Amino acid sequence: MDRQRRRDERQRRAEDRGQWTSKTEYLLVVAGNVVGLGNVWRFPYLCYKNGGGAFLVPYVLLAVLYGVPLFLLETSIGQYTQEGFLTCWTKLCPLAEGVGYGHMIIKLFDSSFIIIQAWALFYLIFSFSSQLPWATCENSWNTDNCLSLQTLDSNSTNQTMLKNTTSAAVEFWERRVLGMSGGIEELGSVRWELALCLLACWVFCYFSIWKSVRSSGKVAYVTATFPYVMLTILLIRGATLPGALDGIYYYLYPDINHLANLEVWIEAGSQIIFSYSLTIGTLSVLGSYNDYNNNCYKDCLWLSLLNSGTSFVAGFVIFSVLGFMAHSQGVTVDVVVESGPGLAFIAYPQATALMPLPQFWTVCFFLMLLFLSIDTHFVSVECFITSLTDLYPKLLQKSGRREIFVLCMCLAFFIIHLVLVTEGGIYIFQLLDYYASTRACQYFMALAECVALSWGFGADRIIKIIEDMTGQKPNVFFKLCWKYIVPLLSMISFILYLVEYTHLKFNDWYVYPDWAYALGWTMMLSSVLMVPLWAAGRIIVTVRTSTQHLSTLWHPAEEPTLQRKRTGGDDTTLELVTTAATP
Repeated sequence: MDRQRRRDERQRRAEDRGQWTSKTEYLLVVAGNVVGLGNVWRFPYLCYKNGGGAFLVPYVLLAVLYGVPLFLLETSIGQYTQEGFLTCWTKLCPLAEGVGYGHMIIKLFDSSFIIIQAWALFYLIFSFSSQLPWATCENSWNTDNCLSLQTLDSNSTNQTMLKNTTSAAVEFWERRVLGMSGGIEELGSVRWELALCLLACWVFCYFSIWKSVRSSGKVAYVTATFPYVMLTILLIRGATLPGALDGIYYYLYPDINHLANLEVWIEAGSQIIFSYSLTIGTLSVLGSYNDYNNNCYKDCLWLSLLNSGTSFVAGFVIFSVLGFMAHSQGVTVDVVVESGPGLAFIAYPQATALMPLPQFWTVCFFLMLLFLSIDTHFVSVECFITSLTDLYPKLLQKSGRREIFVLCMCLAFFIIHLVLVTEGGIYIFQLLDYYASTRACQYFMALAECVALSWGFGADRIIKIIEDMTGQKPNVFFKLCWKYIVPLLSMISFILYLVEYTHLKFNDWYVYPDWAYALGWTMMLSSVLMVPLWAAGRIIVTVRTSTQHLSTLWHPAEEPTLQRKRTGGDDTTLELVTTAATP
């Protein structure tokens, strides 16, 4: 009777919190989240920069040793606890609650990446112009040193004529879109056209998540699949362009000498963490909306394969077009290759402007970019909101209150992010990108997660839980990765980052003031230090106010009771019980 009451209570809580309507929605949302901008504008450049085809060796190896095990670990603990990244740790390892709060701080900083959506939307609107504005120098924002695409092509063999000039694409980006000031000290005025684009992005985000997974799962049917349609169209078009093979050659030509460079391996690991959305709490929150008996083991393997495969294919899309651009200008591919915003908002638009029907190809590209960033962003905000509502369920999970809370959060974020659409906003964005979401935070969080879960909660317990949820016992390889390989690689990479740290320079010429570097380090340490400081606080409170043994902060006092026990082929559902100490 008591068990039935508790089962009904758990069912009511699941209804209040929400669950995926179908397995398809879960897969689409996770796929849309992990397949993002990093697959398009970061992986192809890293591959080219770090030895071409040879880069695939450390990338694939670290995906197997690092990416897939962490993906499974984070997804399974979310599905097991049915909690957000803040409250799940009370059931697993109370001493590591600081990891959850570190995730929350990282999420706050990550929300600033919505500015990329605003830029993409701005470009998309201008893509419908009869004459693409980044192709000519006949605009009010152009300078006397501007070179149109036609002039650039005709003078490509005379490099002396190109000195002290800027392309029309660069001037459109810096002078029309950003209105760049002289530095972070000069914020200037708000660019109201960009502010309207930013507002549109936040409105779309709100209506994507206002009903929790009930709405975000439906949105993902479009936002997760549409980029693949665009990617396919751009791949076919790119492969038929003159010079495409030269670009692909630069992308994949293997230089095995790079394998001896430790930085190449670190870059590969960083890309795995970034593109798999590891160590930021996203996967655990998305997994928490699954049914307890969902096969997260199989999902993990297929989604990881989809992510890495998309990255690889995106390289052909990007470098075939860059090869065409180099061919048109009579230069080598390394002259035109770019990464990040430089690729998305300068190099690629410049290349599409050289094609027949340039408006069509530009619209395709920016639609793909927009949808890639939309998925990643609204999922990130959803995870942040979910974790807060799980922390205060009685206050925020009641009907109508969540919608108001989400509206308030989106409005607050929009007002804060107006600083990013000022004339000095690009300098702030680069500071956030370089420090707040740096790989040092990622590696430290990976180290803390694995130590807390595999050594504190217990790797054997995790294996048993996954077997109980999925009916499949994970290979012992995953246990070895969680306990030894991932922590060791994370610790080495974290130390190397600190040793090899260099100050951020914008466009390789602008040096930030000292206070900006101090602010950057503060942002980075705000998430990293949350782990040890929170652990120290829990220990002090437990020693002073509780009679419980300190070991209960490190792992549950009792073995968790599994929900599903198989006898004679029948499944019997029992209550999940995990006793964790609360000081």
